[in-house]
Amino acid sequence: MTENSVGRVLIIAGSDSGGGAGIQADIKTCAAFGAYATTAITAVTAQNTLGVQKVETMSAGMVKTQIRSILDDIGADVIKIGMLANHDIIKTVAKEIEDDSAFVILDPVMVATSGDSLLEPDAITAMKEILLPVCDLITPNVPEAKLLTGIAIEDIDDFGKAGEKLLEMGAYAALMKGGHLKGKTVVDVLVSEDENAVMTAPRIRSRHTHGTGCTLSSAIAACMALGAPLDEAVNTAREFVFEAIRSAPGLGQGNGPLNHGLTFGDDDDNSEPANSSNPFAILKDLNS
Repeated sequence: MTENSVGRVLIIAGSDSGGGAGIQADIKTCAAFGAYATTAITAVTAQNTLGVQKVETMSAGMVKTQIRSILDDIGADVIKIGMLANHDIIKTVAKEIEDDSAFVILDPVMVATSGDSLLEPDAITAMKEILLPVCDLITPNVPEAKLLTGIAIEDIDDFGKAGEKLLEMGAYAALMKGGHLKGKTVVDVLVSEDENAVMTAPRIRSRHTHGTGCTLSSAIAACMALGAPLDEAVNTAREFVFEAIRSAPGLGQGNGPLNHGLTFGDDDDNSEPANSSNPFAILKDLNS
């Protein structure tokens, strides 16, 4: 929290012209929670619900200048990192944030929906060896966790093993996202030095899921910037994403965006999403 009680989130990520993911989804999510979002854009994309038509990457120098412009003036309580595009940008981001006091969340945008890698091998190495050690929370999905750790993930036990490997690599905590695993229930695992906490939710069958990873990590960032502890922030963010998928506006011909317009106010009556039948399980400690 800042002296003005305004939660500040610096988002370092790419731009999505379709508004469903990237910087656009991040800003809308922060706004829904009442946090203040600033940005350092790493790449500009031309994309819609059908796919990405073109990408232009920012220079590492421009990314650095954006980061310094924000941190030297407005500051940040939480830094959320998404698409980083290449080795030079990854190295630059790591150097610019390593001495900052903000809580750092890394959403490792590494694998496309098609399964193709979005980073060259040297960029993946830089993410593992240079960036990950300066991050507090990493939020990989199944393909990303496998790419980072080399561990194949088929069940909750594998999640725990991969999460513990990420902690050994330098992260404080890892939220292992289970959306890619089969089943009627989506299972996520929050791995930290204290516990492995399992969280479950019903799976929503929908094609409107573009940007769920960006939205989840930004919701966690917003909650933490506003003072929530990590486990509470994760639970609230998961509920937000569930409702944003359930109430998606149905835009586009392909993988459509979520409804980022939900609001989580301070009033008790508005602490849950409107009209939500949101049967989330309470965090369960695997070590108990």
